[in-house]
Amino acid sequence: MIVKQKNLVLSNPETRDFLADAYFPDDKNNLPLVIFVHGYKGYKDWGAWDLMAERFAEAGFYFVKFNFSHNGTTVEDPENFGDLEAFGNNSYSKELSDLSFVIDYFSETKNVDRDRIALIGHSRGAGITIIKSCEDSRIQALITLAGVDNLDRFPKEEAFENWKKEGVYFSENGRTKQQMPHYFQFYQDFEKNIHRFDVERCMEMAKAHILIIHGTSDESVHVNNAEHLKLLNPQSEKYLIENANHVFGASEPWNYLNMPDDLQKAVEKSIWFLQEKL
Repeated sequence: MIVKQKNLVLSNPETRDFLADAYFPDDKNNLPLVIFVHGYKGYKDWGAWDLMAERFAEAGFYFVKFNFSHNGTTVEDPENFGDLEAFGNNSYSKELSDLSFVIDYFSETKNVDRDRIALIGHSRGAGITIIKSCEDSRIQALITLAGVDNLDRFPKEEAFENWKKEGVYFSENGRTKQQMPHYFQFYQDFEKNIHRFDVERCMEMAKAHILIIHGTSDESVHVNNAEHLKLLNPQSEKYLIENANHVFGASEPWNYLNMPDDLQKAVEKSIWFLQEKL
């Protein structure tokens, strides 16, 4: 039987309260801990992530997914972007702090083997997991799903100058049509910590076992990002899924009993990899 603990409230003193889910088999102990990190404009309950969590638990992992504290959702409403002010005040420093808090919190959970910890990052979340894997020797394995190869993903040239002058720029959410703010403090945090946030350097230095998964038809993060990550860390393994898009065939909402085929391929490859490396 799979235990599903939904919407656990975590209180990170460096950021603010946020929610996490844990999925795990109830009859086993010393389980490898796998933590999933969502991407830009993402959240833990998006699309088929619940089905992914169930599959990892069935395979014998303690699987955690969570909302970044400043991803725009709230503790009261985790599936909608009801706090755009928080979204605008997000930063990579806050995301790394939240991820550190999640690792610390769940590594002390009974059922978990604290010596077997893996991270899975989707899209921009992959950049965060690459940095954390470089910084934290507890991370034994890392999987990037449609991962970015850098975090310098800001407006350029004239658009950047307008952002600096106005203090905010807006990006439309394609699904909800919300105008989502990005305050200039995000870039200032990046500039202040530019060496820490160097994904390329972190990828080169990471000691964890790494699997790079990417779709060849990714419309948001080009497959060249996967090629570059592999080049930076030749010991890593690369797995391309032919014609898969950025979300591996999923969508929000996902009202089906099974994962889409491409996500199923990504998940099964990930499970095989982690069973071998952890």
